[in-house]
Amino acid sequence: MAENSKELKLAVLIDADNVPYSNVKGMMEEITKYGTPTTKRIYADWTKPNAGGWKGVLLEHAITPIQQYSYTVGKNSSDSAMIIDAMDLLYSDKVDGFCIVSSDSDFTRLAIRLRESGMKVIGIGEQKTPNSFIVACDRFVYIEVLDGAIKKKKPKRTSTAETKKVVGKNTPKVIEKPTPKPLNKIDEPTIDLIEDSIDDISDDSGWAFLGDVGNLIVKKKPEFDPRNYGFAKLTPMLKSLTDILEIDERDSDKKGIKHVYVRLRYT
Repeated sequence: MAENSKELKLAVLIDADNVPYSNVKGMMEEITKYGTPTTKRIYADWTKPNAGGWKGVLLEHAITPIQQYSYTVGKNSSDSAMIIDAMDLLYSDKVDGFCIVSSDSDFTRLAIRLRESGMKVIGIGEQKTPNSFIVACDRFVYIEVLDGAIKKKKPKRTSTAETKKVVGKNTPKVIEKPTPKPLNKIDEPTIDLIEDSIDDISDDSGWAFLGDVGNLIVKKKPEFDPRNYGFAKLTPMLKSLTDILEIDERDSDKKGIKHVYVRLRYT
């Protein structure tokens, strides 16, 4: 097992029946944050017309399509093939973790089994994904957030925005795309989760290292992601909660690098 999470060799298994193909670029970019995808397979009945959308993006991202015929009407044929391949990869000792891309709760037991074997399991799916599958993963990311993240990477500014000439006028009209809205507001259960996590690992003076707080929050709630609430990172999210939290940025041994600590105001 690689010590650094970015060095993990990951097997990416995609259930084409339960995720949209329009998000594949964001999915692959997200996966590289956790490791190197050494195996990339996608499962579907490619003889069906509804699988056609995926065909145009497979070569671009070097994803291997696996044909799985639908033997029974109304059943997802990809499930069994993905599970069999996952177990084969597990016993091959060629990967350190798995990324299961699906919104189907049928993969809950698979995720649990892989984690029992010491594998890192990352789930990616839509917000409709059942909670049973979400909590079975070490980390779960919503596809809707990834789509928004792609748009934010290339913001429209006055100097680079798309322009449209207005007939009869020399001044171009700047057309800007609206900023994606957050999926959720910071609700009370999320605030309670943050407060409890800080309290769990804080020192005698109440301070807790932000990195440790973030790791603990994800362990408690695998689908937690600051992007769900309109924030790119955890730091700005917690800085927005100044009514309940104190933030302290401390100098580190490396020049220009600061360590962020948080504390509950009522401590």
